[in-house]
Amino acid sequence: MNRVIFGDNQFFGVNHMSEEKARAQAVRFQSNAAVIEVLDDAYSEGITTFMCTTHERIAEVCDYFRANGERYPDFEFYPCMPYAHKYANAAAELGLLGAVRSFLPEGDRLGALMRGGMSMARKDIEGLADLLIDAEMKMFHGLRTPVIFLQNVATDFLLGLGFDEAFRMFATSVQSRFGAEPGFITMNAPLLLRRLTKLGMVNPIICANINKVGFRMCGGMDAYEGLFTEGRCRLIAMSVFASGALPPREALEYVCRYPGIESIVFGASSRRNIAQTKKLIDELSAR
Repeated sequence: MNRVIFGDNQFFGVNHMSEEKARAQAVRFQSNAAVIEVLDDAYSEGITTFMCTTHERIAEVCDYFRANGERYPDFEFYPCMPYAHKYANAAAELGLLGAVRSFLPEGDRLGALMRGGMSMARKDIEGLADLLIDAEMKMFHGLRTPVIFLQNVATDFLLGLGFDEAFRMFATSVQSRFGAEPGFITMNAPLLLRRLTKLGMVNPIICANINKVGFRMCGGMDAYEGLFTEGRCRLIAMSVFASGALPPREALEYVCRYPGIESIVFGASSRRNIAQTKKLIDELSAR
């Protein structure tokens, strides 16, 4: 994985510390042209990986990158699924099978629906998982997606249920169907790693909040810092600035001191902030 990854929270008005900033960002990025402009800025600064939800608007961003692939020969997406609101809205309007059908690839829609219906009849959870992952990945057809993530809303729900087998199903599906590595986003990395290890997963990719003040880091700072040094998983740090509670240099000095943190994902709205953050990560990582 690349050391620096660009995230998408700012494009959809997500800010965990300020509703006012969140609203301002939502207004600014109402058009996809504004989103693509910032992605261009990130690419110009040498950031070639975009970690994004499967929000319906990302489909239009994907269309742009497919149409302009020659301009971005090394650009890659890290899809994060599911985008829960999308399914809830579609299911309310179309019903469960109708919602899934609306997200399926055109070429295999009938076959997929038959597989889905049979899976429901047999209560075949693994078959349904394949179908839903196919649906989520439809928008990324023809694009580079070397890592596919299970969103924390699903990861942590499954952790709470104790349904660890679902993690194996997800991993098997993305490996076999898309030739990608599975990744897991969580608010409790120490617990998740224990569960994945019991399933026999070796060195899994885990994305979690990692910051100096313990913001949204369930499991305790000591447990997290143990993960940083043990080398039993490939860590991606998110929320490194604790949603603005930490100055950039102080925040990144903490994260970059641990070689066990492989990648850092951040979001920004201006080329100036993108450039400054990228430069700081490069500088501190070289020490």
